[in-house]
Amino acid sequence: MPFVQLTMWLLFAILSAVFASATAILIKVGVRDVDSNLATAIRTSVVLLLSWGIVAFSGAFSQIKTIPKFSWTFLILSGVATGLSWLCYFKAIQLGELSKVAPIDKLSVALTILFAIFFLGETVDVKTIVGASVILVGVGILVF
Repeated sequence: MPFVQLTMWLLFAILSAVFASATAILIKVGVRDVDSNLATAIRTSVVLLLSWGIVAFSGAFSQIKTIPKFSWTFLILSGVATGLSWLCYFKAIQLGELSKVAPIDKLSVALTILFAIFFLGETVDVKTIVGASVILVGVGILVF
């Protein structure tokens, strides 16, 4: 069973990367002649409809009544952070080269590791520290 779980999270992580890459290319083309904030709103509306459609189809909607207030708070804050991230990302893509914007956006990986240590108390090993450092160096090489 652990192999199946590992395989599934890995599959979804790879699919996430593929879709994120496609997203960046599609945004760059789609935002050419459109205000970046309007483009973000359109994209967000599509994500909203898609997400609620999946919730309705999967039958998970009934669980909404059982979500604790604590979880609501952090889910809402996460939504605010996502929205701000997307607004900034769309504007950066509109103004800059995608080959420079995308690597800077991926600094989020190293920042997430750092935040997980400080805010969640997660521990990291040397491999994680080296990996995050390689990301930082890689972004520096790609951008500068």
